[in-house]
Amino acid sequence: MRQQTVAPAVKSPVVNPYMVLVLAVVAVSFGSLFSRLAEAPPLIIATYRMLFTVALLAPATLATCRRELASLGCMDVLTALASGVFLALHFYTWITSLGYTTVASSTVLVTTHPIFVVIGSYLFLKEKIALKALAAGIAAMAGVILIGAGDFRLGQDALLGDLLAVSGAVLVSGYMLIGRKLRQRLSILAYTFLVYGSSTVVLLLLTLATKTPMFPYPPVTWLLFLGLALVPTIGGHTLFNWVLGYLPAPVVSVSILGEPVGATVLAMLFLAEVPSLQQLIGGAVILLGLYGFLAASRRP
Repeated sequence: MRQQTVAPAVKSPVVNPYMVLVLAVVAVSFGSLFSRLAEAPPLIIATYRMLFTVALLAPATLATCRRELASLGCMDVLTALASGVFLALHFYTWITSLGYTTVASSTVLVTTHPIFVVIGSYLFLKEKIALKALAAGIAAMAGVILIGAGDFRLGQDALLGDLLAVSGAVLVSGYMLIGRKLRQRLSILAYTFLVYGSSTVVLLLLTLATKTPMFPYPPVTWLLFLGLALVPTIGGHTLFNWVLGYLPAPVVSVSILGEPVGATVLAMLFLAEVPSLQQLIGGAVILLGLYGFLAASRRP
């Protein structure tokens, strides 16, 4: 008689994943506020955000993932570098957008990146797009146009900020598409350290090429650099990756819709930046369209 093999039980997390997910949404919402408050050029803000993140992750990564990183092939390193280029340019364009447009417009526009991920998957990986997802994506893009039209009345700077935020969404989708296979094979810590490290190198090279001064900056700004690494990056994006190990991907994907809401509330409280009615309507259209898009894009 053949003995049946019992699959090992999945280890239960010590902390409730839903609580961690809420914490991650709150943490990532601080990214725009900290970036706006920092008295430094956008390129420097992006550079120190990544540099401090890598420095904070280095001890744990080198202690637990050294063998994993040493086993990487040449193509893996090139993939991580390419992914890091897109991530670096994402942070640069998005943080720059915050100097031209409102926090509400910038964060809701950069949140449209799932649409560009699916478009990229269709164009380059030949993955099909569900008809309902396409319709919801078009609805979300209508919200983008609504925000852009409203901001154009405020001046060309606001419209430029909107375009930079959308560019940030396109670039982060490239980062996700390029690093998708690598992310599936590596642990969370090894993958984030590798890609964040690549992104840091790219940003440092851009800083040197543009001769942007890396110092001096006010003490509060240095604290904000550290805060960007600790709160929205490690406490936000890294926690999102951890939660994916315990919660369905659609749940985590839909949770990104909380970021522009949280960021807008923080901007109202600390920057006295109240969105216009047209921005609110456009933002609501985008978020509803994104919700429908993510729901329709779920695979059975």
